Amino acid sequence: MTRMELQNFLDHVNSGAPIKGGSPEHRFMHDAAQEAFRVTAELNNGYRTPDEVRALLTQLTGKPVDQSVIVFPPFYSEFGKNLTLGKDVFINIGCRFQDTGGITIGDGTLIGHATTLTTLNHSVDPDRRSDMIPAPIVIGRKAWLGAGVTVVPGVTIGDGAIVGAGAVVTKDVPANAIVAGVPAALIRMTGFTASPN
Repeated sequence: MTRMELQNFLDHVNSGAPIKGGSPEHRFMHDAAQEAFRVTAELNNGYRTPDEVRALLTQLTGKPVDQSVIVFPPFYSEFGKNLTLGKDVFINIGCRFQDTGGITIGDGTLIGHATTLTTLNHSVDPDRRSDMIPAPIVIGRKAWLGAGVTVVPGVTIGDGAIVGAGAVVTKDVPANAIVAGVPAALIRMTGFTASPN
């Protein structure tokens, strides 16, 4: 994949335009997935030092990953190039990120093990079911997602928010809120405000 092909694809999905089944964008996405699978296979196959993990994440995302980022393998991503990790991010064992539609994780955020972040919906029309509609996930600073959380496309989780283990997050979470359940609902506010640094 060339840099121009990648940028054209990112421009397409980041605009929210559908990825039509069988289209050039659909074929590009499937081809790009092979590179992500190669990198994640290397990441997940045997022991990797924290520096090696970060180097592989840099390959996967195509952008520098800060020395403060810690990811415990195994880690899975089907695209990689639309994933942005802030500083001091911690991602625990067995997380699955479908970042084609865009995932941004803010500084100081903690992601519990076996969490799934998804950014593509399929068309509701059964005759167009292979079409996909991208919608980004944005997780703010110093958020905490418990173990086994699922976040669906288009959700924003505010700074300092907490998502309880096993929750399915289907709508935006306000800053400094605690949510839990299926679907996730407000439990209470934390009583704290995430500081800017």
